[in-house]
Amino acid sequence: MQARMTNPAYVLSGAMKGIGTLFQAIGEGGLAQDVAEIVGLRASQINGCGACVHGHVANLRKAGVSEERIAAVAAWRHAPFFSDAERAALKLTEAMTRLSDLSGESVPDALWDEVADHFDEKELSALILTVSVTNMFNRINTTIQEPAGTTWG
Repeated sequence: MQARMTNPAYVLSGAMKGIGTLFQAIGEGGLAQDVAEIVGLRASQINGCGACVHGHVANLRKAGVSEERIAAVAAWRHAPFFSDAERAALKLTEAMTRLSDLSGESVPDALWDEVADHFDEKELSALILTVSVTNMFNRINTTIQEPAGTTWG
């Protein structure tokens, strides 16, 4: 399998600069890397982005996350491997990612309060931006049919 085109982030020179700046800012938020990778994996699973699923799984393995935790991300509600903070982050990820399923607010106050109980404002900012950037990359990669196993950087 081959992508339809070069990733647009590489085609337009200013895009990589902006993405790099955004990732630098996210890194300043203090969000635990495993939480960032778990929510990235979940958003990518929902969006069917094989390239991003592959990348997040590889990053989680490199970080030493257990295979049972990685395998259970898609079914996190029914798995005992996640903390309350991770569960709140995963709920927020699904709410932010499944916008087309809306029948009310995208993030109801009860969900916001639950997430805010576990993350301070900087961590919340990093979490929200991580999910948002993941959704952006999912849309780019599924559009250009970026294959799983692609590496960037």
